[in-house]
Amino acid sequence: MSTLKPPLNAQDHIRGRPDAPIQLVEYGDYECPFCGRAHLVTNAVQRAMGDDLLFAFRNFPLTQVHPHALRAAQAAEAAALQDLFWPMHDLIFENQQFLEDEHLFRYAALVGCDLDQFAQDIDSEEVAEKVRSDFLSGARSGVNGTPTFFVNGERYDGSWEPEVLLAFLQEMRGVRELR
Repeated sequence: MSTLKPPLNAQDHIRGRPDAPIQLVEYGDYECPFCGRAHLVTNAVQRAMGDDLLFAFRNFPLTQVHPHALRAAQAAEAAALQDLFWPMHDLIFENQQFLEDEHLFRYAALVGCDLDQFAQDIDSEEVAEKVRSDFLSGARSGVNGTPTFFVNGERYDGSWEPEVLLAFLQEMRGVRELR
């Protein structure tokens, strides 16, 4: 069984309570159509689980099959430097068929980024290093495709259809409550 390496830390983008009993981590690619579907699923699961779920996203751009994935990841990380990761993340996934620079800059404006700063940051070594670090952590964790999920640090290889994933997470929550 593969484990998450490194475990969640201050460098991760998280939604939810840091002390939530269930942690769901996704390694994703902004241009991957399966990740586009998974985005809808993780949003639904987050709504259903509420405060019991922490969700984190790590970049895993598959550049050989998705030529815009790396740039989209850099755009999300550039927005993160202005505390706008999640709005940018969501907007990119909602428009994943439009990932040219002109689109990414438009999304940055829509979420409220300072565009001069965004233009500097998207090409910065800091942003490149964050995407590289996420990707390498995925490789160390046994990720070889997207989306790949980890639940409480263990790789989840089950179905990520909303009902199945939600039932699994709720069952985990129930097991934790019994301890």
